[in-house]
Amino acid sequence: MTTSVLNTVSSIHSSRVTSVDKVGVLSLRNPDSVDFTRRRSGSSTLVFGSPGRRFVVRAAETDTDKVKSQTPDKAPAGSGSSINQLLGIKGASQETNKWKIRLQLTKPVTWPPLVWGVVCGAAASGNFHWTPEDVAKSILCMVMSGPCLTGYTQTINDWYDRDIDAINEPYRPIPSGAISEQEVITQFWVLLLGGLGIAGTLDVWAGHTTPTVFYLALGGSLLSYIYSAPPLKLKQNGWVGNFALGASYISLPWWAGQALFGTLTPDVVVLTLLYSIAGLGIAIVNDFKSVEGDRALGLQSLPVAFGTETAKWICVGAIDVTQLSVAGYLLASGKPYYALALLALIIPQIVFQFKYFLKDPVKYDVKYQASAQPFLVLGIFVTALASQH
Repeated sequence: MTTSVLNTVSSIHSSRVTSVDKVGVLSLRNPDSVDFTRRRSGSSTLVFGSPGRRFVVRAAETDTDKVKSQTPDKAPAGSGSSINQLLGIKGASQETNKWKIRLQLTKPVTWPPLVWGVVCGAAASGNFHWTPEDVAKSILCMVMSGPCLTGYTQTINDWYDRDIDAINEPYRPIPSGAISEQEVITQFWVLLLGGLGIAGTLDVWAGHTTPTVFYLALGGSLLSYIYSAPPLKLKQNGWVGNFALGASYISLPWWAGQALFGTLTPDVVVLTLLYSIAGLGIAIVNDFKSVEGDRALGLQSLPVAFGTETAKWICVGAIDVTQLSVAGYLLASGKPYYALALLALIIPQIVFQFKYFLKDPVKYDVKYQASAQPFLVLGIFVTALASQH
């Protein structure tokens, strides 16, 4: 679905192991005597030792269904921002409120691009009218695409990335233990079934004989699952994973919006899949801050496979070449004004790439996305308007 691609994972010590279910810590210093202590929290400590040398075994078991929210013991630098926490982005403050933690897992900052994708699809259909019924349909489609299915995608991705996050961002809700395993699993099932239910409702409302919106939602959900989960885990391959991510965030919401109000056409399918290559570039932006964890766990993201310097040029190249190709396509299709409008939106993106991203893709990733990607979003809308004429 359209640009939800717009838009995470410092070090873990080998002597410390963290798990949502059970924690065991083994420390060897040389045994001589034994002391066994049981704590009220449910943890047990077994100590063998002499005055200068000892062997300590600690075991703690936690019933994950009864875990209560706790503030992570390793927070990011500074106090963190409550706004960042609600948006689900880097630099978030630590929370104990379960509903705020649940919202953080869905990463609301990623919803607007998919919402915008629905807008683009509705515009491309040429059949959207500013009537209460059409507005209500589009809003429901946005809820399906953003909070429900994107929230599902982000939650399940964080769940399967918990080992990586334990290295890169151990203060995040899942690796820190701020939310239990059962609560996370319940959340992504509720979001998935809610999104699919809305998709079916939209098909009935639109009078579809074939449940097109439902099939798109189901296909996108499956793609999200195999992107994050083993055994396929598409994200292990930088090229395949990032293109799949781009397609789910750019193409699918557009297709859903257009199918809701009209029919998909071959030229729209070509244009949106082409834009998914730009989505690949956008997805790479988020890989730079995960290099340490990706490398430790053998994930071949492009920054790991090619190095930071090469990967950042692949990133901007995928975004810029795609848009220039779309502008050329529009020009060849007899739509020069749309082509010129798209070109005018590409220029400031390139300026911000040199100003922020190419200087330091980790330090300036948020500034880059905030400054450059709105022009990409507008460019997609220009392409949508061109598609209906």
